[in-house]
Amino acid sequence: RLKVENSFINYFDKKTEIYQGMKLIDEKLGGTTPLEIILKFKDSDKKSTKNDDDFFQGSDSNEYKDSYWFTNFRVNNIVNVHKYLESLPEIGKVLSFYSVLQLGEKINDNKKLGPLEMAILYSKLPDDIKKTIVTPYVSIENNEARISLRIIDSNPNLNRKELLIKIQKDLEEKLNLKKDEFKITGVLVIFNNLLQSLFDSQIKTLGITFAGIFILLLILFKSLSWSIVAAIPNFTAALFILGSLGLFNVPLDMMTITIASITVGIAIDNSIHYIYRFREEFKINKNYKKTIEICHRSVGKAIVNASLTIVFGFSILILSNFIPSIYFGIFTGLAMLTAMTLVLTLMPQLIAIIKPFKNG
Repeated sequence: RLKVENSFINYFDKKTEIYQGMKLIDEKLGGTTPLEIILKFKDSDKKSTKNDDDFFQGSDSNEYKDSYWFTNFRVNNIVNVHKYLESLPEIGKVLSFYSVLQLGEKINDNKKLGPLEMAILYSKLPDDIKKTIVTPYVSIENNEARISLRIIDSNPNLNRKELLIKIQKDLEEKLNLKKDEFKITGVLVIFNNLLQSLFDSQIKTLGITFAGIFILLLILFKSLSWSIVAAIPNFTAALFILGSLGLFNVPLDMMTITIASITVGIAIDNSIHYIYRFREEFKINKNYKKTIEICHRSVGKAIVNASLTIVFGFSILILSNFIPSIYFGIFTGLAMLTAMTLVLTLMPQLIAIIKPFKNG
């Protein structure tokens, strides 16, 4: 089964400084790729204790206007989401207003801070300290809270798409948040959406490529039979490579996602050369079997030599420290070998079965 994955750390060999540096950041500094959870509160979210409400209602001064925001309901939501995210093995450091609360509780002899204490503490904090420790995680003006976290990219079990789906699902089902009450954003989401878009567009592009090449073959040969004979080996090679990527559990990334289209574009030359030679020889021999033998001894050798040269050229990429380049070299080379083999084995059989000259 084909899968899409975008793991920057796995793009490099484990011996490289880039891999080792990123792994060190994962292990010692709490992860690399950032992800953000934005909690959105409604203006009607006033679910707090009765004492808290009495306290806030009794104060009309501007000093406590913003402090009213720190109700039990909002704070508990932040704390619950924060703790849930910390429980996931794929997630490293998590920072939110709960981190500030934990610091405040340590200063308060490990006693829990209630809405009253938070309101007083917030109102007494200097503006520069508020901007440093509160504003990054709470937007009172927009009635939102921000939870910032980093993903451990070196986790071997990490699947970014599945992780995002799991977080989305658990926030709704386990923490009872509605879809409009939170938003998942950040670099991880951008990378994932980019790769998913590439995957979707590549599937569409592959279909357009197949259709475009088939139309060009129709124009070139002016024969439906010859166009089918030329197209089948190359399209089969492209599908074989996609299947091989899924079989060997190689994820589609920025480079491997283009292999199928490149294969069809390059390998179609072999079919055209073979068919042109076959048509010229058939005019002389008028015998399918004999013409196939002649083509194998002549243009067949040229196809083999040209294909092996291309394979050798792509095989140089195996020496790279960039893993996608290695996969690209291996599977593109394999695709060219497959296309060459099918052109010299499957295509002659198709010619013998379909008999294009007989069928026009």
